[in-house]
Amino acid sequence: MKNKGLKLWDRAMKAIPGGNGLLSKRPDRYAPDIWPTYFSKAKGIKVWDLEDNEYTDMAQMGIGTCILGYGDDYVDSQVIDAVKTGVSCTLNPPEEVLLAEELLKLNPFASGVRFARTGGEAMAMAVRIARTHSKKDVVAFSGYHGWSDWYLATNLKGDNKLSQHLLPGLSPNGVPKGLEGTARPFLYNNVEDLHNVISDEVGTIIIEGARYDFPKPEFLEAIQKIAKEKGILIIVDEITSGWRMTDGGVFKLNGLKPDIVVYGKALGNGYAISAILGTKEVMDSSQDSFISSTFFTERVGFVAALATLKRMQETKIWVQLNSIGTIIGDKWLELSKKHGLNLSVTDYKPLITFKLDHGDQNQKLITLFTQEMLKKKYLAASSIYLTLCHTEDVLDEYFSACDTVFETMAKAIKEDTLDSLLETAPREDGFKRLN
Repeated sequence: MKNKGLKLWDRAMKAIPGGNGLLSKRPDRYAPDIWPTYFSKAKGIKVWDLEDNEYTDMAQMGIGTCILGYGDDYVDSQVIDAVKTGVSCTLNPPEEVLLAEELLKLNPFASGVRFARTGGEAMAMAVRIARTHSKKDVVAFSGYHGWSDWYLATNLKGDNKLSQHLLPGLSPNGVPKGLEGTARPFLYNNVEDLHNVISDEVGTIIIEGARYDFPKPEFLEAIQKIAKEKGILIIVDEITSGWRMTDGGVFKLNGLKPDIVVYGKALGNGYAISAILGTKEVMDSSQDSFISSTFFTERVGFVAALATLKRMQETKIWVQLNSIGTIIGDKWLELSKKHGLNLSVTDYKPLITFKLDHGDQNQKLITLFTQEMLKKKYLAASSIYLTLCHTEDVLDEYFSACDTVFETMAKAIKEDTLDSLLETAPREDGFKRLN
């Protein structure tokens, strides 16, 4: 019998194409037939579903947005005060200026800031600004950078070149055919592949600050050298990685010198805000293109970001995220060795991730992990976006649950009972059309 969340999902599928507005929150990404799907409230790392079942979130934490934990008291209090005094007006909110000044202090390479609401639109703005400044249409990129035309144009040739950039199966339907050839992908940490896509037509190189692993020094050196020699702009997408390693982006730690940096996700602790920062010369070019929208100036995002930045700096949150991520990764390895699972963990600890090496059984095994952890009241996946509320005192019970479930997974492999143990269809890792 379906839970209340899945019953509501059935209704959503009839009213909303695809069921919702974010692929990462669709139940088929986890355990399609049993996932709670909807929440009634959330606080810290606790989530309550529509049936008032309480879970501990050891998974996505608002898809990486709630870096302080759900419903941080200080951030929410600042937002509530702002709401009471008005969030939209004929005049501008002063917090826009205050946030811009604070971000420039934390990113001394930059001299200008533009704001948006979401990561995808912030990246679209960054690419627009870079193309305006470089006067070149072609962008070379590595990694995942959103849903916009500039990015999906990569797949216009029909060969799914984005399949190695987080999400396979992304269709370019609706993207103007005239954009074919304007976005060239290269493999992360692959210097040879980078050189293969560079030509005089390329005006911009885009990489993520980090995803599951860090960029290698030789990869960064090659990007910097090519950019300098050919006058190419560098954009670093820190939407996922920002604020998790230091007081800003990963680029501050590895010596890369970008022209534009983009922040999002964690910047507002769940409230919608993103920022595009760049050098004076580059950001001045934003005035030479039309970039304007009513809700770019809505007050809540600025207020939330100022409060979130204050909390992150006071707590030096990145220290805890790396410490907890290291503990979790080491324990996963220990438990996998104990039970005979072929498992590795990623280098990027704030988004700690395990990867299984059991061939075509991997997706079923991860689904089984999620299924069995749900029974123990955990929202669990192979990746965890860590937060300030993921402290050591919550780990013992989690590790005890993982121990039992890893044993179940290993036994299923040994006895070839994986299919019979699954109480749901296997999860889907890529994009598929939901009918």
